[in-house]
Amino acid sequence: MKIRKFILEGEGVSQDFKRKITSCEKIAKTMVSFANNKGGRLLVGISDDGSISGVKSEEEEKYMLTKAAHFFCKPALDPQFEEVYIDDKVVLIVDIKRSEMKPHYALGEDKKWWVYIRVNDKSVLASKIVVDVLKRENNEHGVFLEYSSKEKALLEYLDEHERITSREYSHMLNLSRRRTHRILVNLVLSGVIRMHTTEKEEYYTAS
Repeated sequence: MKIRKFILEGEGVSQDFKRKITSCEKIAKTMVSFANNKGGRLLVGISDDGSISGVKSEEEEKYMLTKAAHFFCKPALDPQFEEVYIDDKVVLIVDIKRSEMKPHYALGEDKKWWVYIRVNDKSVLASKIVVDVLKRENNEHGVFLEYSSKEKALLEYLDEHERITSREYSHMLNLSRRRTHRILVNLVLSGVIRMHTTEKEEYYTAS
């Protein structure tokens, strides 16, 4: 039974359990983080500990999810639904595809639009650099990469050290935040460095 297999996999980068949908804002955040990443799956009717609670009304859950996808996500998302019966209960599988229209924004309770990405089993607010990378990933023009002394200094640093943060790089070369931002985005998009986001920080390593 695939539901049991999914439950055993647990929550992670591309899977989230929800006992029920209680808020369009909260679920929009999760959906957007999947679309901005490699896609993902929501199992509605499964508690955080993996126990099967089932949904009382799949139509009500679908309504909330569709409303969140259309009105609380920008650009709107198109979730795919599948109902699965297990132990006389209904579990709703909601599939969110990886998007070609990144970045997607979720409407927060503060009525502002925010970009989220998936980090392990959490939906985390994206930094300005991540938003820029997502925007330009879909750009067909490619990246024009110039290797000035600034880029060279960063790569030489990463030859000797495992990682660097944007603040450390900015401080090291006395660069403005905007210039630092632009260099890092270009190097990430061209595959020269890799960006790593955790719940606590964002850092870069050589590819």
